[in-house]
Amino acid sequence: MVDLTEHTDPRGKLTVVEPGKEIDFEIRRAYYIHHVPENAERGAHGHRRLRQLIVAVHGSFDVVVDDGFATGRFRLDNPSRGLYVGPMVWRDMVNFAPGTVGLWLVSEPYDESEYYRDYDEYLKDAKAIA
Repeated sequence: MVDLTEHTDPRGKLTVVEPGKEIDFEIRRAYYIHHVPENAERGAHGHRRLRQLIVAVHGSFDVVVDDGFATGRFRLDNPSRGLYVGPMVWRDMVNFAPGTVGLWLVSEPYDESEYYRDYDEYLKDAKAIA
């Protein structure tokens, strides 16, 4: 988990994400997920090189991560904390609260060849590089 810099004054809060401070990669793409239907799951893939910071900007959801050896589950429900997910980690996003908006800040532009969509293929490669 990554604590993000937050500035608070009577006008509200401002949260900052700066490469070289909160994250150690250049942001080359950003996207957000919203209006997720009840009981929907997102993700179900891994990345070969991509690094990302995932933030629940509004609402909450869980991120389930798997590095081929161990799994973890992280609840994102605070816009001033994010989850760093590095390369070669399978991830699923589940348990979205109604009205949730999730933000992804990522190190690479979209490239389909960078994705693992088949868990067995991912697992074989993850164990081979360990």
